Amino acid sequence: MTFEQWLDVYEVAYRSAGEPFDIACPECGHLRLRLVYTAKPGADVGYGTFWCEHCLTGIGISRAVIPGWAVVRDGSLPAAERTPRIPDFRLVS
Repeated sequence: MTFEQWLDVYEVAYRSAGEPFDIACPECGHLRLRLVYTAKPGADVGYGTFWCEHCLTGIGISRAVIPGWAVVRDGSLPAAERTPRIPDFRLVS
């Protein structure tokens, strides 16, 4: 799959009401997509991480506007202390 295909699915997820997403992974077809943002507290822009928990494939989105329903990790904490944890996954470029 291409980065553009992943972006198309990200846009659908972004416009939804939040997790769980009823959207198939563009890589494996499973309904296991996760979207977590990392930002400093109170920020409305951050780094989005969008991946499939089944096949561990996904993308990163920089300078993403964070929707009100989003799961947001505290970007001011050291990476090892941020929750929820984001697994090591294959980044589509």
